[in-house]
Formats: sequence, C-alpha cells, structure tokens
Amino acid sequence: MTQSNTLGWYEWVSLPELGLPAIKAKVDTGARTSCLHTYRVEPFNRDGEPWIRFHVHPLQHNSDTSICCEAKVKEQRQVRDSGGHTTLRYVIETTISLGTLLHQVEITLTARDDMQFRMLLGRTSIPRGCVVDPHRSRLMSGKPASKKKSKKAES
Repeated sequence: MTQSNTLGWYEWVSLPELGLPAIKAKVDTGARTSCLHTYRVEPFNRDGEPWIRFHVHPLQHNSDTSICCEAKVKEQRQVRDSGGHTTLRYVIETTISLGTLLHQVEITLTARDDMQFRMLLGRTSIPRGCVVDPHRSRLMSGKPASKKKSKKAES
C-alpha cells in the first residue's frame, strides 16, 4: 500500500453536498456506519419525500460556528452505540471528500455533545483499497489552512 491509500486515526473530511467544508473525523473501524454530530433536527417533506434539516457545529470545542444542512432521508435505523445503548437515528446518503477521493457514504445523525470528535468515519465509509494506520493522523487530508490572518511585518 502506498501512503496515498493509508488513513490516519483521524482525518479532515468534507461533506460538499451538505455545505461542510472541513470536519475532523475519527476513523473507527469498530463502527459499521459513520455518524455526524447534529442538533435541532427537523424532519419535513419535500415533493412528497422525507427530508431532514439539521444543524452542525463542524469545529471541535466551538459551538459558535453552526451550519444548517438539509438532506433526503434514506431511512431510520436502530443503531447500537459503543456503550450498548440502542437509539433510532435518521440515515442520510451523501458524498464525502477524503483527500482527493470522493466516496458515497451513509451517515447517521446523532447528538455527540460529550464526544471529542464531531464525526466518526465507520468502516463502510472507508474507500476500498485503503488501510488505517492507528499510529498516525491526517495522512489523506493534511491539515486545513488556518483561518487566522497572518501578521504583516512592520517596516
């Protein structure tokens, strides 16, 4: 396997169809499906089909930045979390951008307020042919550019 086929234990991903340019995701091969931290979840109908409107805090430790997203509901599914608790979650399908790869994935929507990462990348969302190196991070995505303005040197 080449470096370009290896994911670290966390990666920066984007969900372009949802308008999420960068979100830090923990790669979790123990989880089947990916999940995204959401709040203010509002189901509605569009052209007779079930849709969902939800908000996302894409940055860890930052509840000031919020992005409103909409997606067609694929289904609702019972999901068991790592603590063994089962909850009914909305499931959407969307495109994930991981480095240079675009990949169609299923994502469940859930509150992850107490969790360190806003997103888990489950094993079914890992592109075919990729492996995970649990000792390294950001191998596919690098670190997104800083939003801080650089200081100009004063003359």
